[in-house]
Amino acid sequence: MPVRIGTCAWADHHHFYPKSVKPSERLAFYSEYFSLVEVDSSYYGIPNPQTVRQWVRQTPRDFVFDVKAYRTLTQHDRGEAGPELLEQHFTAFTKALTVLADAEKLGVVLFQFPPWFVCTPQNQEYVERVVHKMSEFTVGVEFRHRSWFLGDQRASTVQWLHDLRAVNVVCDEPQAGMGTIPFVPDVTHSKYVMFRLHGRNEHTWYQKGLTSSQQRFDYLYAREELREFLPIVAEWSNRADDVHILMNNNQGDYAVTNALDWKFLLGQPVKPRPQLEESTQLTLFDLGET
Repeated sequence: MPVRIGTCAWADHHHFYPKSVKPSERLAFYSEYFSLVEVDSSYYGIPNPQTVRQWVRQTPRDFVFDVKAYRTLTQHDRGEAGPELLEQHFTAFTKALTVLADAEKLGVVLFQFPPWFVCTPQNQEYVERVVHKMSEFTVGVEFRHRSWFLGDQRASTVQWLHDLRAVNVVCDEPQAGMGTIPFVPDVTHSKYVMFRLHGRNEHTWYQKGLTSSQQRFDYLYAREELREFLPIVAEWSNRADDVHILMNNNQGDYAVTNALDWKFLLGQPVKPRPQLEESTQLTLFDLGET
């Protein structure tokens, strides 16, 4: 079954794009290297359908977008939007997603809940409401509070997501207390597995005063670290129609470097990078390595 590799966002990887590539041309350039991307800008603002149509036109026919839900829909505003505005946001977000769905370019709609979204009956009910409202799409659920997977709750959460027909979003991230979740590779949906790698930098995970959110994910995976996941990816490929692997270590161009590493490890065609500005990139992307 297909394994798609991509990064979370396409605009962050400044060292990846030649200077001759304008910001408006980056998505088209990115799509020459990868067949998948996660739209993260939709967390900060719901995209206009016309903007989404431009994304469709700029990418090949078989390109796929996973889309991150707007912040009020994932309770990052702690419910301040209120029921009426929340409903408006659901409606506007659905309109944007429909453009991608109609073009057959929509993958998983990611609902990444905040670290304070703990495992309670009230929050479970909200997740169920979300999945119901987004029933025409495939919803991926990523928790960021460990209570969803502590002890016996892990099996209960996995079974609950399976019954909801929601994708359990598998994460690799620092194990740094209750604001992180363990690696839970369980498959809960027959169509998709979504694997997001956030890096393993414990020191920056909770650090205050960062100049950019990218600094939180300041971690470049060694190729051997990625290689350890290959048996699990092979198992996922036998259990789901599509496996989406997304690099979220968006400091510098780490995400692109590791996404290309993944393609090499999986035996997929790898187009040489347009430029190599750092010696570490050459080491990681040495095609002679086995």
